[in-house]
Amino acid sequence: MDRNYAELVAYQERLETQNSELQSMRGFLESVLASVSDVLIVASRLGRIEQVSASLSSRMGQEAAALQGRQTGSLFTDPAALQRALDDCRITRAPVSIELELAALPAPMPYELVIAPRRDDRGRVAGYVLTGRSVGELRQAYQALAHSHDELKAMQGQLVRNEKLASLGRLLAGVAHELNNPISFVYANAHALERYATKFETYFDRVTEGASRADLIALREELRLDRELRNLREAVRGAREGAERVRDIVADLRRLSADGSGEIAEFDLVETSRVAAKWVLRGRTEGVDLVHEGCDSLMVHGRAGHIQQVVMNLVQNALDVLEGQQDGRVVLSCTEENGVAVLQVADNGPGIAPDMAAMIFDPFFTTKPVGKGTGLGLSISHKIAQEHGGTLRPCPQQTNGACFRLELPLAAAAGGA
Repeated sequence: MDRNYAELVAYQERLETQNSELQSMRGFLESVLASVSDVLIVASRLGRIEQVSASLSSRMGQEAAALQGRQTGSLFTDPAALQRALDDCRITRAPVSIELELAALPAPMPYELVIAPRRDDRGRVAGYVLTGRSVGELRQAYQALAHSHDELKAMQGQLVRNEKLASLGRLLAGVAHELNNPISFVYANAHALERYATKFETYFDRVTEGASRADLIALREELRLDRELRNLREAVRGAREGAERVRDIVADLRRLSADGSGEIAEFDLVETSRVAAKWVLRGRTEGVDLVHEGCDSLMVHGRAGHIQQVVMNLVQNALDVLEGQQDGRVVLSCTEENGVAVLQVADNGPGIAPDMAAMIFDPFFTTKPVGKGTGLGLSISHKIAQEHGGTLRPCPQQTNGACFRLELPLAAAAGGA
């Protein structure tokens, strides 16, 4: 009797311990179901609801007890799709993802559901655990992000256009300065030709009137026709030279603007850099020595107009740092190194400060005063070099002044690739 009593007491103690653990576990599960923010559904093998999270009850506007025992598909706008997903989960015994609309209040909400199988002691599928996260908020956030991204791209495009307009303004200043001299020369010679024509008309009028030889000789001396005839030839020659100079300027402009955004083709890097650098210098009133070194021709593959923009940016930056310097000097050298075309633009200015070397290609970074630059010239040039399969970087061994090195694939190498 004593032994049986002792066993009963021990058994009662174990029951109380297990019951306490069960109550603790139940409280833990209830706290989890009450705290989880995502919707959580525990369903039987037949798809009936056994437990739901407090978040689901709140979204459905019903108590958890009222939802228990209902078919899980009744919570969604497409129960057939949910049933197919449950069947797939049971057959494959693996989690299944599906997007469904929860029939929540006040309006259905899209959810990303993950259906995982719940197994018994023998490994058989005894039910399902469904967890879902609302994708409506994610989609709104994505739309807001996409809208911000579009605005950023539009702003970047506007800044790039501003940079191009700034370059165009400098170019037009050079064109105006360059055209002014030959046009002024032609204009002055045109006035001289008009004066000469008046004198010759006066002389020929007297000839047609039948003036005597002596009168014509005297009139010729008075009008100084012999001298004016020589001047007439000089005026015609000067006007022709001025017109030819204007023609050459227009031809240079055509070469400068050709293929600005056209097809990729072979072009001469040496000629392209000469034309681009010359037009930048035309806008300068101060004397700066421009020196071209290296080979006479170097054929590369790409868009000539884009590379012209790079050279103009590099030369313009060099001229900006040389402003006010009496012995300003810019050197452009074109060479071929290890099967790559190399263009270096160097100046004898103050150079690049070590603490700024890592930021010079960052968009909007500039050392120029406000209103003098957008900080996009080097950034755009760096991107153009990459798009051409090349690189743009500071020269590795430059000690005096600043130097930039543009590397581009040769035409033969690019064609072979």
